[in-house]
Amino acid sequence: MTRNQERFQQNEQRVVLDAADLDPFKRLAAPLHVLALAEDWCGDVIDNLPILGRLAAKSGKLDLRVFLRDQNLDLIDQYLKEGKYRSIPVFVFFDDRFEELGRFIERPASVTARRAQFRQELYARHPEFGSPDDPVDKLPEESRVRLQQEMAQKREEWKPLEEQDTIQALRAIVERAAA
Repeated sequence: MTRNQERFQQNEQRVVLDAADLDPFKRLAAPLHVLALAEDWCGDVIDNLPILGRLAAKSGKLDLRVFLRDQNLDLIDQYLKEGKYRSIPVFVFFDDRFEELGRFIERPASVTARRAQFRQELYARHPEFGSPDDPVDKLPEESRVRLQQEMAQKREEWKPLEEQDTIQALRAIVERAAA
């Protein structure tokens, strides 16, 4: 990490993993290989890669390798979100024969839905923000700053919940692999 290093480290330090979170990872018969595609400017990477890193460190069962998306287009193009978007982070889990067991792209659907609903409600309360479908960079500076502050405050509030959603999504991949 060269950009957002402080936020990344803060997120890594605050990740809370309990025994139930770690158990499926620790019980793996053999370590899994995990390919991560990331960039240090991406908020979802800063939120979710520390979780995967802590799971790898605490379980001792994940061989985690991180690659930069923009320097490895051949890799990211194999894991496009909805077959067309180079969304990150991408975490791909492989067995010892490097057969894919599962993948995680960007963030859990529950997080996306929660944020979208809040965004709709926020725009409804603040008509000066315009439409949630319009690009944020088209807003007047004062409105754009207020909107970003409101969104950042809510994301901070939801951080523990969103971390748990991410842990559950990663656990689900590992649990399917172990079955």
